Amino acid sequence: MARNKLTETKIRALKAPGITSDGDGLYLRVRTGGSKQWLFIFRRAGKRTELALGGYGQGTAPVSLALAREKAEAIRQRLASGEDIHSKKTFAEVMEDVIAVKMASFKNEKHKAQWRMTLDVYARPLHKTPIGQITRDDVVETLKPIWSTIPETADRTRMRIAAVMDHAKARGLFVGDNPADWRGGLKELLPARKKLTRGHHAAAAYKDMPAIVGHLRGASGVAARAVEFAALTAARSGEVRNATWAEIDFDLRVWNIPGERMKAGRDHDVPLSDRAMAILDAQKQIATSDLIFEGDKAGRPISDTAMTKALRRGGDTKATLHGLRSSFRDWAGDVTGYPREVMEHALAHVIKDKAEAAYRRGNALAKRAMLMNEWAAYLEKPSAIASPTKPRVT
Repeated sequence: MARNKLTETKIRALKAPGITSDGDGLYLRVRTGGSKQWLFIFRRAGKRTELALGGYGQGTAPVSLALAREKAEAIRQRLASGEDIHSKKTFAEVMEDVIAVKMASFKNEKHKAQWRMTLDVYARPLHKTPIGQITRDDVVETLKPIWSTIPETADRTRMRIAAVMDHAKARGLFVGDNPADWRGGLKELLPARKKLTRGHHAAAAYKDMPAIVGHLRGASGVAARAVEFAALTAARSGEVRNATWAEIDFDLRVWNIPGERMKAGRDHDVPLSDRAMAILDAQKQIATSDLIFEGDKAGRPISDTAMTKALRRGGDTKATLHGLRSSFRDWAGDVTGYPREVMEHALAHVIKDKAEAAYRRGNALAKRAMLMNEWAAYLEKPSAIASPTKPRVT
């Protein structure tokens, strides 16, 4: 069969959605929107298989025409030698192997359950598909039903599907680029997850925070304690709701949140003030499960709705849980003299600047502990607010 039909000039000229052959199984697919992906297509025993070879001129590792031809030739040689590229193992079978490896490395039972649940429930459409035949379209169709409705869970599902596919590649059960890699083509096929702007998260002015926290302390119930703990730690509501006792180091007074539960996917250590520790001590006395803030149903975390209601009973009917983080950041920026990277690290924000990122690797836990202790003091006694000009350890 003729080969090398395409040239770089021809490829750049391709605009309309469709598929164009380079010859002998290698194709370039142009999608609506202009993105281009390489494919190798072959048939064995009447079965048609598409292998994704990467995107042309996109992502962190774009595949040039020359590289696509190299990849295609490697596949042709495997087929010529009689190798069965159709893996007989299904996604579900490889998934079980991956879960077994993860279960051995995870200490936290909740993380084990989360991995199991997302792959069992949300990746179910892939379960019976032979691992070697899974395409990017298969992954897209699996994620579409949940991509907009539960975006964080959907992205975690995508990452776990990607882990299964990486495992399959390492064992030679899958050939080609990972079909669940976001930068490898999915970002062209699924809408970007909406970034919530500050306007979406009404935040109380930090001068009002002591009164709000005072109201929370006067209220009974787990929801009020959870909201106060969120305010004291500047953590996201989901991180608080799903916090477990195994994550708390009572000796060091640190909350160790594993990357699996963090938005940025990185472990995050939160220094705990006296008041935060007092809340934990009180919750420990009534604990009936591994969850720190358990809801009405045994083994289930307190709901976002219950926490929001507890917050708004303080008088601000528009305040949001995420807004508590903004209140903390405004206070820290306006009132204290701590370095910006310390404040950003306290919020577990991703730092793109290389110098700041290098600083972050040092953790700065001691400085963050000082910052969070001052925040706790401010919430309890407004008069304890530090002068904006008071020098800080830098």
